[in-house]
Amino acid sequence: MKPLLTLIIAGVMTSGAVLAQEQPQTHVFKLEDCLNYAYTHQSNLQNAKLDEEIAKSKVKETIAIGLPQVDGTVSFQHFINSPVVPFGNPTYEMYRILENQHVKNSLTNADITIPGDVPATVDISFQPKNIFTGTIQITQLLFDGTYLMGLKAAGVYKELSSKNVKRTEIDTRIAVSKAYYNVIVYNAFQNTLESTIDRLKETLKQTEALNKSGMVEKIDVDRLQVLLNNAETQKRNLDRMAELNTNLLKFQMGMPIGEQLVVNEKLDDMKLDATLPALESVKVENRIEYSMLQTQKQLLEYDLKRYKLAYVPSVGAYASFGQTGQNDAFYETFKKFFPTNIVGVNFTIPIWSSGQRKQRINQAKFNLNKTVNDMTSLKNSLELDLKANAITFQNNKDQVENQRKNMDLASEVVRVSKIKYSQGVGSSLEVTTAESDLRTSQNNYYTAVYDAILAWIDLQKAMGNYNN
Repeated sequence: MKPLLTLIIAGVMTSGAVLAQEQPQTHVFKLEDCLNYAYTHQSNLQNAKLDEEIAKSKVKETIAIGLPQVDGTVSFQHFINSPVVPFGNPTYEMYRILENQHVKNSLTNADITIPGDVPATVDISFQPKNIFTGTIQITQLLFDGTYLMGLKAAGVYKELSSKNVKRTEIDTRIAVSKAYYNVIVYNAFQNTLESTIDRLKETLKQTEALNKSGMVEKIDVDRLQVLLNNAETQKRNLDRMAELNTNLLKFQMGMPIGEQLVVNEKLDDMKLDATLPALESVKVENRIEYSMLQTQKQLLEYDLKRYKLAYVPSVGAYASFGQTGQNDAFYETFKKFFPTNIVGVNFTIPIWSSGQRKQRINQAKFNLNKTVNDMTSLKNSLELDLKANAITFQNNKDQVENQRKNMDLASEVVRVSKIKYSQGVGSSLEVTTAESDLRTSQNNYYTAVYDAILAWIDLQKAMGNYNN
């Protein structure tokens, strides 16, 4: 029994440990925590950083083109059938001369003639059956204008990839911030709606008591019940949307959806008194989008220079050191080697390309001009974006103030209508209408608050304040 009991206890403990490991991790984050998490885990940002590493590696690869290149070659050849060359047969030639001179055979006293079994030619092979060769080749680029320009372009390409990381960080920051404040606003709306439901329940309870005592009609109870049902339905919808908004925030952060995220901040803790900043000193050229296009223009300028330098000769040096062994016998092939050592210089002089180089230069010029046009268009677009976001923010800020006043007024109407109703000088219809108007004003207020926050984030982006 004891071994069995021990086994059961061990199994329970193991199962408990596994369940503990499977419990999702809980994160309690503020906005900065969400941003820091996203900077480390967001896949788009991770890929942008990998692109930056690729660019750095590309620069090193380009530099290596101008450094010594060393290659080794080892080859072994075995000729199954060695190539042969037909040569005149010396024996045949000797007999032919004797025949032409009519020389007599000393034994038979007959003219010497060419024997029929003596061929006119014989096949001779000068090729050993086995050849082994080992060679080391060294090349060094001495001068190439296109290579030098490529080095400069590689450095600019690295800079472009770094700016792409910054742009992705900005995009990530904006996406996470918008999703974060969406959660904040929904949580605030949920709390307000909970208070509304509690107030409606209390009012409904009082009205039901008055109905039982015959002081109010059943229709008054029904009206309040309808309001309460609608409010509870809206609350359930908000709860589901709040979960969806939290999952959206986790997605923007690069956090697994299965993990738990708690936003540790409330709308009441935030300052919503931002004012429209001065725009006169804002330079849209500081936007990361414009900066990236400037870098792209610089790349195209180097590209144009590279094609122009294609007319300039290039110089390279080379050396080759080899050993060759050859023999008809396999093992004898590796006993004696013959060296073959070469050094030299290559001059490559462009002479005539049938217009290819010229057309490449023309294409590079056209691409450069297109980028200049894109820069002009982008600058206008960014200036329009700045002014449009400033107007949108101011409109939304005014809307927040207006909806806050409406919500305060609606709350006051609810308070007064309930007092009048309790004193018998008001109707239940006034109370239900006031409650409905209050819920509408609350919904409008929180929608205006979120729109104002989004407009503020977009305005900060338009001003280039997220570049740092």
